[in-house]
Amino acid sequence: MSELRGAAQDAGVKRLALVGGVVRDLLLHQLHGVPWAGVPDLDWVVEGNALALTDVLMQRCGSQRVTDVQHYGAYGTVALRFDGIPVDLASARREIYPVPAQNPKVEPGTLEQDLLRRDFTINAMAIDLMAEQLVDFHSGQRGLTDKQLTLLHDRSIGDDPTRVIRAARYAARLGFTLDEKTQDQITQTIQAWPWAWSTNASASAAPPALSTRLRMELDRLFQHEPWEQAIAFLQQWQALSLIDPSLQGDSLLMRRLHWAQRLEIPLMLSLVSGVSHPLCVAQRLQLPGQQQQWLRQMVDLKQWLLADAPRVSSPPSVWSEALEARGAKAESVALLVCLMPVQWKPLLRWWGRWRKIKSPKTASQLLDSGWCPGPALGQELNRLRREALDNS
Repeated sequence: MSELRGAAQDAGVKRLALVGGVVRDLLLHQLHGVPWAGVPDLDWVVEGNALALTDVLMQRCGSQRVTDVQHYGAYGTVALRFDGIPVDLASARREIYPVPAQNPKVEPGTLEQDLLRRDFTINAMAIDLMAEQLVDFHSGQRGLTDKQLTLLHDRSIGDDPTRVIRAARYAARLGFTLDEKTQDQITQTIQAWPWAWSTNASASAAPPALSTRLRMELDRLFQHEPWEQAIAFLQQWQALSLIDPSLQGDSLLMRRLHWAQRLEIPLMLSLVSGVSHPLCVAQRLQLPGQQQQWLRQMVDLKQWLLADAPRVSSPPSVWSEALEARGAKAESVALLVCLMPVQWKPLLRWWGRWRKIKSPKTASQLLDSGWCPGPALGQELNRLRREALDNS
């Protein structure tokens, strides 16, 4: 810290402040006894030139301590490692949302304006390194004491509806509740939700920036948070309609997600698979192309189950040949299993065991035993595999 402070003074930086979740977590640990989870990275806001600060820091400490320096953005944001710890240096800025849910316009600003960009009061605190004091303009410490999530201003959710997903993430991770005004703002925003995301609307009906942020927040929720509790909060707040209205009344949602976890399917993909029109939602949220292919095949297989699938009691060889004739992917079948159709048991058995069973003899072994190359050889290999499947 002393090297960073000295570099800031030499670079003419007016203010250098540690911001973000590390400040919140440090206070939770020191004042409220919450176990310390370590420092994954350090985010600093610079009132001054972040690029100049980086140059001075490298001069003072050398390239062995300051490594992996990368510059980003028009405002000179710098990512680096200092003594092996990831550090982000970002020039202080302010945000203006000219259109709700679109990306904001960003302008240079002060530390106070930069903190106002945050979502909740508990995330809008900073430690001013130059003055060696805590900066808390929005009563974030009170939020920690009361274990409450409080939005910073009246347009917070309207400006960025993905903050609802963030609220569920923090509520699940920290065990916090929403204060009354925050709950009212979430409710009012959802009731006035302006985009009809349905099959009658194109995939671009929602602002692309909002779709991207929704996907990113949901990915973080599933990958890093107690997702069961977070999803329960979103259902309780009627907020799953931000993704698709059909999710809000989906009584099988949690079961589907648990099955996806068991079958090692991306939970985000399983969430989307149960909506009324999964391909539209997947396109809107810009899911990876391969995942959209799995989803598209799942939809096709779902229709096939209704129209022309084998009987549930059909032997393994019949199910295996039918699925493999359609080029079934393991991931698509696993997604279908999570939906629990009538035929889920043979589908699960194919996914878990049958697709891995091969003929007990290889083509080379058959040739060595006197078989001739040609269609008959392939037919014999298929017969041996069917026999192995039905005896499994």
